[in-house]
Amino acid sequence: MGHTIVFANQKGGVGKTTSAVNIGAYIAASGRKVLLVDFDPQGNLGSSVGIRNPAASVYDVITGKTPISEAIVPTPQPDMDILPSDLSLSGATVELANEDGREQYLCRVLQAVKEQYSYILIDCPPSLGILTLNGFVAAQSVIIPLQCEFFALEGFLNMLFKTIKRIQRSFNTALKIGGIVFTMYDSRTRLAQEVILQVKNAFTAHPEYLFKTIIPRNVKLSEAPSHGVPINLYDADCIGAKSYYALAQEVVNRV
Repeated sequence: MGHTIVFANQKGGVGKTTSAVNIGAYIAASGRKVLLVDFDPQGNLGSSVGIRNPAASVYDVITGKTPISEAIVPTPQPDMDILPSDLSLSGATVELANEDGREQYLCRVLQAVKEQYSYILIDCPPSLGILTLNGFVAAQSVIIPLQCEFFALEGFLNMLFKTIKRIQRSFNTALKIGGIVFTMYDSRTRLAQEVILQVKNAFTAHPEYLFKTIIPRNVKLSEAPSHGVPINLYDADCIGAKSYYALAQEVVNRV
């Protein structure tokens, strides 16, 4: 049965989608079956693998309009499929607000395909609302991409871990911290180094929370989504590709 990982951070632009698609691609390239789940109305995970304007989306699945098997489509990476999203998912934040078990919708629909995949990777919107809550409840572990900048650090330390602890207590006792991955690292700046040092100091009691691999700023990583392919199919020799290859190996070794 597939191990489900949710990528979460309430701040946008920290590398959640980039991390989900590229970790997924390298895991799939190793021969394991991977399902990407785009649970963000912006649909960036889908567009990162060339899926735009899908015939059916995750919103159609959670509302019972379409079976999940009919909404899942292949990606350019062999052994990696995706359950795409579109703007209709934004309506779910209102529609589900007063429903009983509103945090369980995604978890329930994924049960039907869990045995078909080794890993299920969920990309959530940059918020801690009902959609991200569904991602947390559906997952066994959470990976937290953290941009090496001050404002990313400030929000991360003040809010995200408290939210995860509340979810562990109230909704999903099985949820584990899969790890914090530093992204968009620029070794030329003192601030980036200070952010890493502050986070390491904050988690001296839990060094296992921090991935060893650090993802650098890399133009190729930014270009790959516009071509609709993960980095290993766009430029496997760039530093960004090599970093995500190493990170994917860490992820597999942890779970």
